[in-house]
Formats: sequence, C-alpha cells, structure tokens
Amino acid sequence: MQYNRRNFLKTASASTLAALAAGAPLSGFLASCGAKSAATADTVILLWMAGGMAHTDTFDPKRYTPFEKGLDSQRVLSTFKAIPTALDGIQFSEGLENMATLMDKGTLIRSYVAADLGHILHSRHQYHWHTCYEPPQTVAAPHIGAWIAQELGPKNPVIPAFIDIGQRMTVGEAEELKAFHTAGFLGSEFGPFMIPDPSSGLDAVKPPAGMSFSRFERRNQLYTELLDQSPIGEYASDYQKESFRRSMEQSYRLLKSPEAKAFDLNDEPKESYDIYNTGKFGLGCLMARRLTEQGARFISVTTEYEPFMGWDTHENGHVRTRDMKKLIDAPIAQLLKDLDRSGHLDRTLVIVASEFSRDMVMEGRPGAEVLHQVEQPDVINDIKNYGMHRHFTDGCSMLMFGGGIKKGFVFGKTADERPCKTIEKPIRIEQIHQSIYHALGIDPQKHAVVEGRPFYTTPDGVHKAELELFGG
Repeated sequence: MQYNRRNFLKTASASTLAALAAGAPLSGFLASCGAKSAATADTVILLWMAGGMAHTDTFDPKRYTPFEKGLDSQRVLSTFKAIPTALDGIQFSEGLENMATLMDKGTLIRSYVAADLGHILHSRHQYHWHTCYEPPQTVAAPHIGAWIAQELGPKNPVIPAFIDIGQRMTVGEAEELKAFHTAGFLGSEFGPFMIPDPSSGLDAVKPPAGMSFSRFERRNQLYTELLDQSPIGEYASDYQKESFRRSMEQSYRLLKSPEAKAFDLNDEPKESYDIYNTGKFGLGCLMARRLTEQGARFISVTTEYEPFMGWDTHENGHVRTRDMKKLIDAPIAQLLKDLDRSGHLDRTLVIVASEFSRDMVMEGRPGAEVLHQVEQPDVINDIKNYGMHRHFTDGCSMLMFGGGIKKGFVFGKTADERPCKTIEKPIRIEQIHQSIYHALGIDPQKHAVVEGRPFYTTPDGVHKAELELFGG
C-alpha cells in the first residue's frame, strides 16, 4: 500500500486512540532479557536539523562549482567551497568554521542511509527517525526520548526527563508532527515537555501573567476534576489516566521549584547570551546547556520543521543553506565548548542529525522511481535554481560528540561523483538508536508488552549498536 499524507493521519489518529485505551501491560510494564552495557552517558542532546540537510553542502563536501549563468546543473555537486577541520584531510563546507575547529572532539558519520518509505515525505521520515518505526503504526510508537525517560527516569526529579525545544505545533503538517512527539503507549508522564520558543521559556514554568499561585492551584485542581469529562477520561485506560495525572503533577512540581530558573535565559551573562543568540535554535542550544547542568535526561533542540522553510530548501537552496549555517554554527560550537569546559560533555551524548539529505538532480534513492518534488532546469540561469532542492536518502551526514563516542573519528564514506551515495559502512536508524541506548546502558532488548505482544525499542529487537563509534 502506498501511504500518502491522508493515510498517515488516519492511521496515526487511530493508533493514538488505541494507545489511550491500552491498559498497563504485565510484568511491571517493561521486560528485558539482554545484557546491559556499562553506561558512558547520562544525558542526550539531539540537535535536529529539520527539513533535510544536504550532506554535500555541509559535512561531506564534494567538487565545488560556483554559480554562473548558463551553468550545467549536472555539474553541481556542492555549492560551497570546502574548508579544513581540526582533522587532517577531513573537510566541512564553508559557513561551518566554528564547528570545524571541534571535529577532533567527536565522530563524523558520513554513511547514514535513510529508509525507503515509498513517498519521501518529511513528516514520515522524521517519524521514522525519532521512533525507529515506519509510519503509520497500529499503536502510537514512543519517541526515543520517551523510551529513555521511562527507562532511566529524571536525573533531577524536578526537571522533566524529556524536553523538546523549538518546535511549534501550529505550523504546516502539525498533526503529522504530533504523531511522533509523544510517549505513545508508555504514558503521558514520559512525553515531551514542550518549549516552542526558548526566548520565552520561563513562561512555560510559571502561571500566566496576572494569576497568583493560589489561583493557579485552584485552577489546577479544577483541571484535574475536569479530566474525567475529557476524551482522556472517556477513552483512556486507568493506567493512561494515572500517567496523565502524574505528568500534570510533575509540571506543577517544576513550577514551584528553584530549578525553574534554568528556563530563564535572561539570567545568562550577556557575553555568553550574545554568542548563542542567532535565533530560536541558537537560544535553544543555550537552554539545552542550562538544562543539562540542572539534570535533564533527554533534550531535543530543533531548527523547526515548517514546510518550505529552514532546511526544506526547495527553492533558492544555496542562499537559504548559507543562512541556515549562520543560525547553527556558532551556537552548536559554543554548546560543545561550554559542556567540555564544565566537564559535562564526557557524560553527555550530543547528536547533530537530519531526516535525509538533498541533491540538485537526484530524487530519492538511486534506481528507485519516486515523484519529483521540484523541477530542476538543465541549464541554470537564476540563483534560485542553484542549491539543493530534491530529497536524497542514500547518503546523509551526522555528528556525535561526548558520551563515550570516539574523538577525531570518521565513520563511512559516500561517492565523490553523483549519485553521492553511501559506498562504505552504511548505517541505518536501528543502529543509531541502539548506539544511543548502548551509551546510556539501556538493554538492547528492552521492550513493552502491548496487548499481549512485545514492542521493542527497535523493530523486532534484533538490532545492535555500532560499537565502532565508541572508544578512546
């Protein structure tokens, strides 16, 4: 069956209702039978480049061809010059100078292969990356942050274990985004604490303007009483209702705690604030650093997915990619330096990733027939046609730092000529997820029993961590 947006939404809605109705599975909800590894990380920060970041114009540059009128589009592999990094012989593309100086502190993966999901749609591939399951599912698959929150719990009982920074649910494809920003059948208490805009993050942990704490307490009590009259009260199992109540209690506890100041970026010294302040994403990196210092467990910071915005460069790709680099380069580098300086990087796994890559000419996976998302002229006469327009899934780059990951290491390789696909050491999302769990010391066969059937963190519970990413 070919899944389009409507089919995805229809099945996602049904799986959400199924999750609400599901009772707590047996055996204390989770069951494990494998051998745990010794944890090398306590915290994960996922820096999400939403929209499809072209590997050939970021962390895996190829032959550079400058823009000129009359340019043969087939000649263009990279639209930025290559620059050196801290690793001999390894280059990034122009605009990532700050991150390039830190490449001796982490691992560069150049061979991530995104799944072949038929139609190449951002929300479907993002769902797959964040849950490890191909959408749609008959149950609401938990986000990787929710699995981690459930298994390890909060490091600080006041700070939510799973925090998502920067993604609004009022933009295009909002319902599809909601489908994976969830704990699913694990229960609401393990779902993301959403901070759509870090510049106003403190608003998320205090009563609305003009409302006293006593009045807020009365409203909170009334809200709890109204719960039974809501769809959750009508359709949810006792387990799900209790999980929802616990999530409300956790939020209320944070509201009254001194740790809530971590969400107030106005407390940050101006010199530091100004480095991070490239926009919402940069301030999200600053908040991630402050929350890591306060004991957060899993933090996602996104450039935010909104159709045809950000990294979703269907037009004017070169100029827009240049502007996106200005938003991410200094904040990511500063986050890594700050974590390293404070000693937190050793136990914090920082990941920079995107749902898939891009190419000017190729669409999808080489040899697979897919619908072209945009027309690319054979001859380029306008700068708007110079850049990475089409979705490409067979070669993507990813960065990992800290948390036991090797320093100054490159994993995998892509071809130097089109199609610039993976030619050495392909790595897929199942291995990425298991590698993250491995760093955290989570059993590779961890699973929940849902309606009498095992549901593993990665499909079928047969996947393994890529151990070559770890070490001295």
